[in-house]
Amino acid sequence: MGESKLAGQFFDAAIGLLQEVRDGDSAEISAAGAAIAAAVANGNRLFAFGAGHSSLAAQDVVYRAGGLALMNLLAVPGVVGVDVMPATLGSALERVDGLAGAVLDSSPVKAGDVLIVISLSGRNALPVEMAMNARALGLTVIGVTSVAYATETKSRHVSGTYLKDHCDIVLDSKIAVGDAELTHEGIEAPFAPASTVVTCALMQATMAAAAEELVRLGVEPPLLRSGNVDGGHEWNGRVMNEYGDRIFYRR
Repeated sequence: MGESKLAGQFFDAAIGLLQEVRDGDSAEISAAGAAIAAAVANGNRLFAFGAGHSSLAAQDVVYRAGGLALMNLLAVPGVVGVDVMPATLGSALERVDGLAGAVLDSSPVKAGDVLIVISLSGRNALPVEMAMNARALGLTVIGVTSVAYATETKSRHVSGTYLKDHCDIVLDSKIAVGDAELTHEGIEAPFAPASTVVTCALMQATMAAAAEELVRLGVEPPLLRSGNVDGGHEWNGRVMNEYGDRIFYRR
């Protein structure tokens, strides 16, 4: 069996998108990193939210080796992943008005905190209201979304607005509407989505920018080490003890 032509085409498409966001979003990535670093330095907290597959990028920066210990997942029951049954329920919950407000009201977020809201389309009620309500509470909101959806689709929120309209900083994933990079003769539907690859890269680039800014501010970035290297657990224990009042995934 020879090398897959389509597999190579997907890698090419993903690499092209990564280069595009690296160059096109550089200022916004730096700004997002600076906002996160300021929150860490000022004693505030960090949260990330995403629904469905967008939650994968939020989970990717929470409690992991090489990541900021202070990043917390703002979870909405039923929309975090495909473990809910039926899986279609998660998609339905994204369109429920008022759910975001209820989640924020029962969460530990406070004014001055940073919330990253990840939504590829940015058109559903849940991410739109999450950003709107968070800003009303005094949080800095960083949106990670494909801005193209705002011109090529209709908003599903009563306001007619999108996630990008309610953020202090917007990182544009530049993913085409439909999130499928490949087509092929004999295959009716487009396939091979790249949004997870690109969005996770945007998140990790932002965390790197935050670490860089923390060093500039004279603050040791509160990073976690791998528990699979010698001394990792001891290191992480010290970090979690020092910042325990801002880490919520242990409670």
